[in-house]
Amino acid sequence: MSLDADAIVDRRRMRRKLTFWRVAALLVVMIAVGVAGFMLVPGSGLKPGDTAIARIKIQGVIRGNQDRVEALERLGRSHARAVIVHVDSPGGTTAGSEQLYDALRALQEKKPMVVVVDGLAASGAYIAALASDHIIAHDTSLVGSIGVLFQYPNFTDVLKTIGIKVEEIKSSPLKAAPNGFEPTSPEARAAIEAIVLDSYAWFKGLVKDRRGLDDGQLTKVADGRVFTGRQGVPLRLVDAIGNEKTAIAWLEKEKKVPANTPVRDYSLQPRFSELSFLHVAAWGFQQVGLSALAQQIQEWGGAQAIERLNLDGLLALWHPSTSN
Repeated sequence: MSLDADAIVDRRRMRRKLTFWRVAALLVVMIAVGVAGFMLVPGSGLKPGDTAIARIKIQGVIRGNQDRVEALERLGRSHARAVIVHVDSPGGTTAGSEQLYDALRALQEKKPMVVVVDGLAASGAYIAALASDHIIAHDTSLVGSIGVLFQYPNFTDVLKTIGIKVEEIKSSPLKAAPNGFEPTSPEARAAIEAIVLDSYAWFKGLVKDRRGLDDGQLTKVADGRVFTGRQGVPLRLVDAIGNEKTAIAWLEKEKKVPANTPVRDYSLQPRFSELSFLHVAAWGFQQVGLSALAQQIQEWGGAQAIERLNLDGLLALWHPSTSN
């Protein structure tokens, strides 16, 4: 009888422990979800009513990003006194760079803004930098690369070598041209060239208007090359040599923003990337024995990462190597 009573007591203790750990696990999950939700919201960094200077960063390849646009719109509605934009990017798609420029221009109309080029503001990144009325760069930063690029692979010789012929039926000669599976026709090349030149004219017009250049000055800087920050000052691509301290001093002098105003980071992207979040989720499923689901999530995340590497359309991108 005593043995049965002890067994009952032990079972009750196990149940209480199990209940405790279940509740604890549920609380941990709820807290984790709450923290992840906060971290995944672009624009985290400024508290309501915060009158600090917002520091935002434009890094890596630029492409269309509606989350970034909405984060900049929220910043425009905030109490931030001013904005310092740190740029370190080779550019990206022309459309994505234009979208970013428009969003920054809308912000610049509401908040004093200054750009600091940390390492590189080339092509589409320089388009973004043009949204500000004042651009600061380090002596050895690179700026410029004013131009537009359209690249596509051509597999014609490879297909001939391995004996493969791609046949197609299309509605008109220029449909899906160039396609990379046949020599580019003069008509297709002329059509693409017209698109490139039109976008190039738009880019040059933007530089001319925003930097106040005449035709002669524009010609010197719009041949596609990059310039150092030191070279950029006399060419009027850059206003001053310096860093964030220089930007704060300019804001105080020109925009009456006190130099002792704190500077706070303002995120334009979710702090967890989609891929890293998927990795965390996959790890969690792996720990509870759902290996098949974890594998599917990892494969899906890999597919998303590969898709992100594709840059479709016109590029305003500087890359000195032969690969994208």
